[in-house]
Amino acid sequence: MLQCQDCEFCVKDNLGRMQFGCNPFGNIKEPECLQKWMLLKLDMILRGNQSVLNYYQKFAPLQEKMMKYLEREIDDIQEQDRWKYGETDDEHDSDQDERLP
Repeated sequence: MLQCQDCEFCVKDNLGRMQFGCNPFGNIKEPECLQKWMLLKLDMILRGNQSVLNYYQKFAPLQEKMMKYLEREIDDIQEQDRWKYGETDDEHDSDQDERLP
């Protein structure tokens, strides 16, 4: 089996990282090259998803604070608008229960 470092489509940069010029639709030399290429692409997808997850985890506390603030604002607005609608059925029933001997 041909090793990637021995392939003509593999180039090492000054930091020693391997860069692949393989194209699975055109210049794959061996069947194992396609498997290696798929593993590399899956690893790239995994790293991308992990970075998105890290990004979401950074914003989770901020989202929590925003949701609590919005809930308080909505509750305040509903409290202010309660006079427009009068007593609700639940409040009316509870008032009658308290009056019974």
